[in-house]
Amino acid sequence: MNKAALYHRPESEFAYLYTRDTMQVRLQAQKDDIEKVELFYGDPYLWEGVEDPEHQTWKSAQVEMKKVLSTNRSDFFEAEITVATKRVDYLFVVTGLDGEKVVYTDQGLLDYDETLITKKYGAFRLPYFHETDRFKTPGWVKETVWYQIFPERFANGDTQNDPEGTKAWNALDVPDRQDFYGGDLQGVLDHLDHLTELGVNGIYFTPIFQAYSNHKYDTEDYLAIDKNFGDKALFKHLVEEAHTRGIKVMLDAVFNHIGDTSPQWQDVLKHQEKSKYADWFHVNSWPATYTPTDDFENAENATYDTFAFTPHMPKLNTANPEVEAYLLEIADYWIREFDIDAWRLDVADEVDHTFWKKFRATCDAAKKDFYILGEVWHSAQPWLVGDEFTAVMNYAYTDAIKDGLITKKISLPQMVSNINTQLTLYRKQVNQVMFNVLDSHDTPRILTVANENKALMKLVETFTFLQPGVPCIYYGDEYALTGGMDPECRKCMPWIREEQDVEMFEFFKELIALRHAYQEVLSDAAVVWQEVDGKKGVVEIQRGELKGCFNIGENAVKFEADEIIFSNLVEDETILPFGFVVYK
Repeated sequence: MNKAALYHRPESEFAYLYTRDTMQVRLQAQKDDIEKVELFYGDPYLWEGVEDPEHQTWKSAQVEMKKVLSTNRSDFFEAEITVATKRVDYLFVVTGLDGEKVVYTDQGLLDYDETLITKKYGAFRLPYFHETDRFKTPGWVKETVWYQIFPERFANGDTQNDPEGTKAWNALDVPDRQDFYGGDLQGVLDHLDHLTELGVNGIYFTPIFQAYSNHKYDTEDYLAIDKNFGDKALFKHLVEEAHTRGIKVMLDAVFNHIGDTSPQWQDVLKHQEKSKYADWFHVNSWPATYTPTDDFENAENATYDTFAFTPHMPKLNTANPEVEAYLLEIADYWIREFDIDAWRLDVADEVDHTFWKKFRATCDAAKKDFYILGEVWHSAQPWLVGDEFTAVMNYAYTDAIKDGLITKKISLPQMVSNINTQLTLYRKQVNQVMFNVLDSHDTPRILTVANENKALMKLVETFTFLQPGVPCIYYGDEYALTGGMDPECRKCMPWIREEQDVEMFEFFKELIALRHAYQEVLSDAAVVWQEVDGKKGVVEIQRGELKGCFNIGENAVKFEADEIIFSNLVEDETILPFGFVVYK
């Protein structure tokens, strides 16, 4: 047995409250090294036997842990336990395939001796099942299929608020970085029926606050709707209409940086170190300046910190009490005054944890069951312990899917290993509400990644919809919109019938209906990989009563099913290349 590979950490994603009364326990071991893991647990104060404490034994229960997920280097064993007194000591007895047996405790690994259990030597402990400490997620999020809207390109509902130089609406146009097409909130309101017909029940808006650019990530005024999008009355009406239809609304908050046209930064440029906002930013040397380049988005020799290297987005100093108070007021204002349901936080990993903890407390105080989604592209455990974000944009997860099923940068076994790695980073309730995006305003569109192979796009979408977490559709994907890296992925929505792929729209309707119909299974059931065959190009996943078989190979494959729920490129009991079947 490779004892060095055994790993557990109390009060973490390895040991946590899942419900008020149940605790999830996880153990990591070397892949294909362990025969059995037994978990002994019980109340830390409950002893039995003779009155002499020296001869008493600990009253424990025992359960064999199940191997639930594997990566290419580790196996993960899990068990769910409960103790009536809401406090628990626990330890592991691990038996290797070589017959070696050890006891794993908070003090480390010890050679097996029964008295280590009866005396619970050095046991791990969860001192009390504090409901206030349990990571809670809003129940409605698990039931949501999100739809991302880039307002400037979704629909132009009011030509009266078009910015100067607005181009004619054209879904065939490939936009440049600074093009405007006149999309606005009235356009969204006008097309709510489209979202209802599609079946989505959550809208994720990229920023709608006053800003200079078309993407609005360079905020001028967080307390104003952009004048080219509409006004507060219109937005409030839009939220009310969305809620009437059962659609939740999530706004995008850019608190890492602000726009260089904001009054705060303009005051800094005017008064430099004497500005009352001088400490609102990270100016490394005065004067605050930069050397322009041919690329509007990049600068050289900037004397202040920015988002990436764009001089037009100076980074905010969120450790400054004035900045903190200013941003927390904004967070509270849009919840209390407009009843939004969620915040998506841009560049969330570059803002300090102290600020996000206060942000979470502010949102929770303003509205019950509020969803906080952080933009983190990598492993995100520090933000997902219960006092900051509810979830993150699950790029690490969906990148594994794209790399395995589309680009084939990695093998199917490696894809599954990467997916399982992500699932074991977080608590179960977190995995249930992670935000699964195959494309967005920051990435090439999924159909373009798939080299415009619509069958492959359908396969990958369906595979993603069967995963833990909540899916999000980028506007226009339902009509097979294409586009490379931004700004190409920000094309105008095709509203002309002749420019719409109606068959793709029907596919998405059916896929979303499938997700809603089996939401509880797809949220709660374990992930079981029935077959992962890199040579044949076949992967089969089971989620409770549902199974999905996906074929990216060159040859047709056979399957057996009692009931087919959803499929594409299936003939009789054969899945053609780029086909899939979801069945029971």
